[in-house]
Amino acid sequence: MADSLRDQLLKSGIVKQFKDEKRQQPPAPKKPQASPAKGKPPHPPKPARKKEDEINLAKAYAIRAQTEAEERKRAEQEAAEQARLKRERKAKLQKLLEGQGLNKPDADQVRHFEYGGKIRRVYVDANQLADLNAGKLGVVQNAGRYLLVTQAVAEQVREIDSHLVALLVDPAIAGVDEDGVPDDLMW
Repeated sequence: MADSLRDQLLKSGIVKQFKDEKRQQPPAPKKPQASPAKGKPPHPPKPARKKEDEINLAKAYAIRAQTEAEERKRAEQEAAEQARLKRERKAKLQKLLEGQGLNKPDADQVRHFEYGGKIRRVYVDANQLADLNAGKLGVVQNAGRYLLVTQAVAEQVREIDSHLVALLVDPAIAGVDEDGVPDDLMW
């Protein structure tokens, strides 16, 4: 928790140093006052503003503490709201992806793709590879795994959280090189 300005000044020693400097200064020479014999009354000394300054400083500290408390409360509320929204998205995705995975345990071909700045892979069979490269299937990242799903499911996941769609080839631009290798295939 942040210390108040006063506490910070006291810890740093600036306030103490300032008070010490004031004590070390010799008192200012007094101005000669008019004597009562000349007919002018002496001016009363000006009141010290020290208490007034302390009151204003106390008010400033109170206002600062109140605004800091309000900012902390607002930041906590925003963080709680973000966490709530994240939980809702996660639950919605979990429900959507339940039973939608098309991954086969006996798949023998590897389809590489770039996701999160790294080359990733998913195992597919020959038909799934063709459909994946044609844009009929997509790959979605869920709980650290890559699920092979239909294009419709991948589009629904994109609507919820676009960052979780690891691979979805656009059928309009899906093309094949002369070698028969898809253009977006990365090795």
